[in-house]
Order: sequence, then structure tokens, then C-alpha cells
Amino acid sequence: MGTNEDTADARTALLVREAMDRATAELPALMDLAGPARAEGRRRKARVRVAIGAGVLAVATLGAVTASLLPGGGGQRPVEVVVAAPPSPTAPPQPVHIEPTPGESSMAGLPPAERARQEDFQNRAVGVLQSLLPPAVGTVQRTDLKVNFFQATKDGKAFPLIFSVRPSGEKPSPCQEVRGRVCAKATLPGGIEAHASTIPTGAATETEVSFRFGKCNVRLSVFPHEASNTSAPVTPAQLLEVAQAPAFLDLVRAAEAQPMEKEQRSIPGG
Repeated sequence: MGTNEDTADARTALLVREAMDRATAELPALMDLAGPARAEGRRRKARVRVAIGAGVLAVATLGAVTASLLPGGGGQRPVEVVVAAPPSPTAPPQPVHIEPTPGESSMAGLPPAERARQEDFQNRAVGVLQSLLPPAVGTVQRTDLKVNFFQATKDGKAFPLIFSVRPSGEKPSPCQEVRGRVCAKATLPGGIEAHASTIPTGAATETEVSFRFGKCNVRLSVFPHEASNTSAPVTPAQLLEVAQAPAFLDLVRAAEAQPMEKEQRSIPGG
């Protein structure tokens, strides 16, 4: 018993032969010419047969391939190739404008190059914080007041947010559970000890995490929505998870290498 390929080859040959016969039969009969004219007539007929044969062969081959791809055709089904469109860049959220108080400076007063550097860092921080903070915090935006000042908004409530990587000669004080403060701690990569806490502020609470990285004190604080007395929608444990994330520590490392904030200096007697 022959294979499917043998059957397909036989059908293809038959199609080619029949097509060539029909095409050449329609040509006018060769006159009884002698010499070059008769030879040219034969060459013309041969060229027509070759051309028709090649065309039919191509069509027959295409039909055989298509048939083999149909269900039950003995071949594999055609594979649908989907080319994904390139991802469109997502612009960071617009900054929240905060009018400086009289005598207070803002990022608007910075030299253009420094302002661009700080805004670029803020935009990177927005992306990282948005991906790491719990959804209850809402949409994170930078502000145009200070490089360390951000805002998170959820259901119309704005929660101020501080992300500070500030050079300092003194280590941050460890958390102490006094005046209603609740503490937690964790060890970050590299053996760094981080402290997190909830801090009562009137009828609501603030949540923060802090640790020492290189020559800088790092602090991430989420403040309550004062108008509604809504506490910061994040727990100390959740902020400790943020502090341990590689993306967050990369931001800290970049800010420690090229500080965005002025060095913190203690005031004698202060």
C-alpha cells in the first residue's frame, strides 16, 4: 500500500500532464515549414508546456500542503503566530503641586539640572513604591515641593508620604514602645536592622519604617488623612516587606551614592 506522499505525487504529476496537454492543444497547428521556422515553432510549444507545468505544479503543491494542514490531512495543524505589539511607555503620574509656605523653598528654585535629577529619582521612586505598597494605599504621586515628599490617594483621601535617604553622622534611634507606639523589626539583606512602628497622631496613626544604610538614615513614613481622621492604610509589617524588597534597596543605594538631600546635622541643645 502506498503512502499519502506517493498518492499526492501521482495526483500532482497527473494535473501537470493534463494541463500541459490542454494548453498545447489550443496552440495553432505547426505549418509545414522548413529550417529555422519549424524549429522556432517547436521551441515555442516546449516553452508553453514548461511554463504551464510549472504553474500547475506550484498550485498543486500549495493544495497538497494546505490539505496536509487541515484536520485529518495527515499533517500538523497550522500554528497561529501572534506578534505582540511593543509596550507603550507609561508616563508617570503628574506631580501634586504644593505651595510652599512663606520663606520655604521648593524644587522650583533648584538649578535646572539638579531639578531634573531629583524629579527623575522621584519618578523612579513612584514606580517602586506603587508596586510594593499595598493597594489600600492607593495611587502614589510625587510632589513638586521636596524630593522626599510624595502623596498617596485612595477614595478621595490623600495620605502624605515621606521617603527620605538623608546623609547623617548619627544613627536613627531604635523604636521604643512608649505613648501608644507599637514597634516591630526585621533584618534586611546585608544584616541591616530595620525598625517599623505605628505612631498615634491625634485620633489616627502614622506608620513608618527606618534603618541605617551606609552613611544615610532611611525613612519611609505614611501619614494619616487628617480631615477624616483616617489612619495610614499600611501596617508596620507591610512597610518592613517594602524595606526588604530589592527594588526599594536599589533606590536607597542610588540615593546614598548620590545624595538628594542635605546632610542632617544635630543642633547643640536642640
